[in-house]
Amino acid sequence: MNWYEKCQSSFSGYSIERPAQVSRPESYVALKPGHIISIARGLGGSYGDAALNAQGEIVLTNRLDRFLEFDVHNGILSVESGVSLAKILELIVKQGWFLPVMPGTAEVSLGGCIATDIHGKNHWRVGSLGQHVISLEVITDTGVRVNCSSIVIPELFWATIGGMGLTGIIGSVTLQLKRIETAYMKVQHRVASNLKQMLEDLSQEDEFEYSVAWLDCLNKPFSHGVIMKANHANVLDLPISKQKHAFLTTKYSVFQCPYLLPFPLVNPLLVKLFNKVYDYSLAKKEDVYLQAYPHYFFPLDRIKNWPRLYGKKGFIQYQCVIPTQGAYFAIKDIFKTLQKYKHPIYLAVLKRFGEGNLAPLSFPLPGFTLALDMPMRGDKLLTCLDSLDEIVIQAGGRVYLAKDARLKPKAFRDMYKKYPEWLAVKQHWDPHNRFSSSLSRRLNLGL
Repeated sequence: MNWYEKCQSSFSGYSIERPAQVSRPESYVALKPGHIISIARGLGGSYGDAALNAQGEIVLTNRLDRFLEFDVHNGILSVESGVSLAKILELIVKQGWFLPVMPGTAEVSLGGCIATDIHGKNHWRVGSLGQHVISLEVITDTGVRVNCSSIVIPELFWATIGGMGLTGIIGSVTLQLKRIETAYMKVQHRVASNLKQMLEDLSQEDEFEYSVAWLDCLNKPFSHGVIMKANHANVLDLPISKQKHAFLTTKYSVFQCPYLLPFPLVNPLLVKLFNKVYDYSLAKKEDVYLQAYPHYFFPLDRIKNWPRLYGKKGFIQYQCVIPTQGAYFAIKDIFKTLQKYKHPIYLAVLKRFGEGNLAPLSFPLPGFTLALDMPMRGDKLLTCLDSLDEIVIQAGGRVYLAKDARLKPKAFRDMYKKYPEWLAVKQHWDPHNRFSSSLSRRLNLGL
């Protein structure tokens, strides 16, 4: 599959739209913004239509991936926005540094991570990625390169963080890294028999920095699962044989899904069986054990092109955040609604969020985020998800735009109360709305 073909589809395979033009510049000097409606696209990791642009231009940034400066002593890294997290980790880990916020995959661009203000399993402690960006460069519709930070032109800085690429193309980025002693994690699993127990466990102020709950929503009892917590391992936590090579880890095997089949390879019976085996294997690991960081953070990266398992129709991930107060009842209502529509949930993940930041369109707020992977099956699923939106809105929560493929304009405005604040900045820096995507037009953003 060539780059033009890849630009027609979202990561989940659900959204498919043909762009009018695709450019793939070798440098930022080669960028010619302003002559056509454009949106930047990194490695195409968005589940929805955020990096699609029907009848417009897609600007591929994967060649804009140079390392500009690395202050190894202070852990300050400057790079071009098209570089992948995998390449960054390859450089910094062996120098004793780590990314402060880590999503569930390393196969995404840093620019895309900033545009969606990604969160990780440690949001409740350190916030989202935007809080660790020292400065960034925004290329406007006139081609002007504007440097901004939380101090210099802060309104553009925060509107770009989480701004879905709609304020301009993110150029170079300067980021504060996190110091580590090894490339390993100390991991502990805890079995949870119900939702209430999961929420209570995730709310504990314990010694672990990272925490995530995996839920089994196909087997009974419904929504039981395992909580996986972790810390970065210190040198003395490693066996003596590994202490001299604390930053070396063996590469795990990567399996390839080479073809997009007309029918799905995954089905409820197969996933139900997998969940039982997976649940059993995780439940046995209650003692703290060592694990190389890619195994803890990026389990799905072991299956290249794994969305193809869902077949030609793809899947939808519904990710929402619910404020702490009322989270239990709202999440229970979400599960009840899904059961009512009899739609299978193949993957369910629950994480805790801390305080949000100043970015008007940033997703996190204090509470719990629930992510659900569901195969695309007819219009009933879309009707079901509309019902979930109402539950989320009533609870004071919102849906993650990086994963969204079908939210409606009114629901968006009910969820993102600071949208007018973002819109004022967007209209100032992009008055002709040159930076637009299929997502922004679906939600009437920037108008």
